[in-house]
Amino acid sequence: MKAWWLLAAFVSGMALAMFAEELILRAHENRLEFAPQVHFLSGTSLARLHNAAEVPFDMKATIWSGNRNHVFAHNEDRFVVSFDIWEESFKVTKATAPQKSVSHLNAAGVESWCMNQMSMDLAGLSGNEPFWARLEIRAEVPLRDSGLFGRGSVSESGISLASLIDIFSRPPQAEQPHWTLTSPRLTLDELRKRGS
Repeated sequence: MKAWWLLAAFVSGMALAMFAEELILRAHENRLEFAPQVHFLSGTSLARLHNAAEVPFDMKATIWSGNRNHVFAHNEDRFVVSFDIWEESFKVTKATAPQKSVSHLNAAGVESWCMNQMSMDLAGLSGNEPFWARLEIRAEVPLRDSGLFGRGSVSESGISLASLIDIFSRPPQAEQPHWTLTSPRLTLDELRKRGS
C-alpha cells in the first residue's frame, strides 16, 4: 500500500513540475522564438498516433507588455500530426492560413517545427519595456459523433481563428493532455544579452 502512495506522489510531483516549467525564450532579430522544450508527442497522444490516428494540437502564445493587463500580441494555431507506420516518421500540418506541412520528421523535429511556427513579431516593443510570455499547448481529445475536429470548426481553408479563440476561452478537459509554460518578467535587452 505504501508503494502505491509513493508512486502517486511521484507522478503528481512530475505533473506539477511539468506545469511549473519556465518558458525558454530567444530573440532573433525582431521575433520572439520559443525553445522546443515540451515533449507533447508523448503519452496517450503518441499512442493514438501509433494507432494511425491524426492528433490535433492547439497552441496559443501570449505576450503582455508594461503590465500583466496589456496584451501586446497573441498567436493561436492548430497543428495536426500523423504518423507513417511504414516509414516510422511523422507529418505535421499547420491548419490555419497560410497552411503548410512537413513530413519525414522525428518527434523532436515535429515539436521544433511547431515552436518555430509560433514565433511572434516584437516590432513596437522597446528594449527596456518589461514583458511576460505564456505558451499553452492542448492535445485535442476526440469527440464521439463529431469528427476529428468537432462540428463546424474546420472548413476547406482550415480551422477558423474564432474556433481557436473559443477553444482557449474554456479550461482544458480533465482527460486532455495540456501544458502551460510562462516566462518571468523580462526585457528585450535582457533577452538579447542572454543570446549573445
